[in-house]
Amino acid sequence: MSAPQVKGYCPGALQPMESGDGIVVRIRPFNGRLRRAQADAIATFAAAHGNGMIDLSSRGNIQLRGVTKDSYAPLIEGLGRLGLLDPSPEIESRRNIIVTPFWQTGEETEALAAALTDAVSAEDAPQTPGKFGFAIDTGRTPKLQKASADIRMERDAGGGLILVADGHDKGKPVTSETIIEEALALASWFMETRETQNRMARLLTDGASLPSGFIVPRQVQDYVPEPGYTPLGAMVGLAFGQLPVETLASLAKQGGLRMTPWRMLLVESARRLPDVPGLITDPSDPLLRVTACTGAPRCAQGLARTRPLARKIAPHMAADQFLHISGCAKGCAHPKAAPLTVTATATGLDLICDGRADDAPAATGLTPEDIIKAI
Repeated sequence: MSAPQVKGYCPGALQPMESGDGIVVRIRPFNGRLRRAQADAIATFAAAHGNGMIDLSSRGNIQLRGVTKDSYAPLIEGLGRLGLLDPSPEIESRRNIIVTPFWQTGEETEALAAALTDAVSAEDAPQTPGKFGFAIDTGRTPKLQKASADIRMERDAGGGLILVADGHDKGKPVTSETIIEEALALASWFMETRETQNRMARLLTDGASLPSGFIVPRQVQDYVPEPGYTPLGAMVGLAFGQLPVETLASLAKQGGLRMTPWRMLLVESARRLPDVPGLITDPSDPLLRVTACTGAPRCAQGLARTRPLARKIAPHMAADQFLHISGCAKGCAHPKAAPLTVTATATGLDLICDGRADDAPAATGLTPEDIIKAI
């Protein structure tokens, strides 16, 4: 069996990707939010132009599956009418921005997200790699430190804004007037300093020294996302990030939707947890602690049906366990290390402890029953 093919970029709407079940089209909602009309239309498009399968990615993007060569053009035309497309594939590739869902209309976080979008869309913006991204985590305490990002905007313990290079424990003090310029300067430094590295943390691990000024200790995240009420609405979970069209259409009737990197959606202004099939509203549901990629047969590189496997294993997990199940060694659903990882191979399942999908396994050639016994 050949090694999994690493594309080096994430699919977009203007730069889609072929998969085992057709073309994958990934929508990157501006400011991490969909208006009701946008969410409802996306559900309609997924049914009309795809196979009805929608995923919420680990970066809070909406992914439509099963699009065909014939249906792609009308889908893109519709997304354009909704204001969900970038001017070009190059700008789309650079606009990897995760925004904390806990922002109020008119406050600083919303303004920073819009300003950063404009900045990375400019012709002279740093031409960062396709997986390189930003996190706007400017609430009082950090919420996105476990999400994938390379340049982070956070607050220190005193409430001041700091700019953080992923992988470093200190940030550079900035102001709302300077933070966007400083973020792009840090991205330019990355591009000038890197050799083959595509991510900030890898560059720092390989010995690169940041420019001066990164001296303010970061706060440490203690937030654990879970379904429930928030001051802004209801947070609901999605098993493996799967979002059937019927579920999305029903949620669109409830309110605007804010994306998260936790396979959860925040339903704006909802005063009760929506009673909609396909949602997780119980914080103790073990499926919230399992991450699984699309797997076979929808992914051409998947070597196992990952999500049925996850549903089989989840009830046997302890309350404090987290499990990542990957259909191949790429680990797309959870690129970082996990306490327990199961990687599908041509000869069975590998079990990896405190590692990534491509790390050395503690045991190989296992069956699902072996995994259940092992955990």
